[in-house]
Amino acid sequence: MNKLKAMQMFIRVAETGSFSAVAEQLQLARSVVTRQIAALEKELGVKLITRSTRRLALTTAGAAYLEKCRVILNLVDAAEAGIAEEKADLRGLIRLGLPLSFGLQVLGPALLDFAEQHPQVELVLDLSDERSNLIEEGLDLSVRVTSSLQPGDVVRQLGTCRLMTLASPDYLAQHGVPRHPSELRHHQCLIYASDPTPASWIYLEGNREHRVPVRGHIIANNGVLLAEACVRGMGIARQPDFIAAPYLERGVLREVLEDFEITPLGVYAVLPGNRYVSHRVRVLIEHLAASLVTQRSTVSRSSTTTRGRQRKVEHHRKRSQTGRRQRAGRHRPP
Repeated sequence: MNKLKAMQMFIRVAETGSFSAVAEQLQLARSVVTRQIAALEKELGVKLITRSTRRLALTTAGAAYLEKCRVILNLVDAAEAGIAEEKADLRGLIRLGLPLSFGLQVLGPALLDFAEQHPQVELVLDLSDERSNLIEEGLDLSVRVTSSLQPGDVVRQLGTCRLMTLASPDYLAQHGVPRHPSELRHHQCLIYASDPTPASWIYLEGNREHRVPVRGHIIANNGVLLAEACVRGMGIARQPDFIAAPYLERGVLREVLEDFEITPLGVYAVLPGNRYVSHRVRVLIEHLAASLVTQRSTVSRSSTTTRGRQRKVEHHRKRSQTGRRQRAGRHRPP
């Protein structure tokens, strides 16, 4: 029996509370996992886990052994990481959870670049808008785009995303342009289901907060779908700049309420709190952070250009309306 591998498997079983979950993570038969734990118990001469039809539970000896296993394996990981750093040759497995739209549109190219630069690293990517449980799912790292972290999250901030309020030109022509957040209560809004406060949108005006109740016929947990609904004139949406940018560039959406600030979203690398962070994971985090800095400057320049273009169009529209009213006044009979 390989004692270190048996310890690793025991930790996974203890953290997930399931032989089947560990077997699925490691792509093994469940019987392989149970035999490994049984062999470890036989080697130690104590029961580590009590089994029932409903759940697994650590014995007193198992709980003490778990903490010692974590210390030992963290030391092993640290020793291997030190050697890897000296060799400057990354290798091994990284399991990474990503939000769907952000993973595809923003992090996808950076991850492919990383894979090309480090061909000995195996990347397993799980793209989903559901919040990941790193321990239960066996992830080394999860990227989250959020305005609210959970208590106890161990994170490294990678960057920020600006939230924008958007509508299509057709929708605004038909329903009017909202000039103040309070006017949103009279509009159809396209609501992001995973927002911490989906029933209300919050805007800042100096030190004053505007919390506006919103309603709408479409609620979804994917921003791209909501942006497409927005393009069709089905309502007003709030989307992060990485989703909004291509629609603004094409002119199919316009930003509104841009004078009112929205608290930006943070982009975070979330790590398992009870594990050593391997060298390869730390290198990946630095790579993603550097990539986001580059992309952020590009998006900012694009947003500035788009807002300037929108202001010119709005100014031209107002001048045209004023000119038409003046001409109509000159031709009005006395």
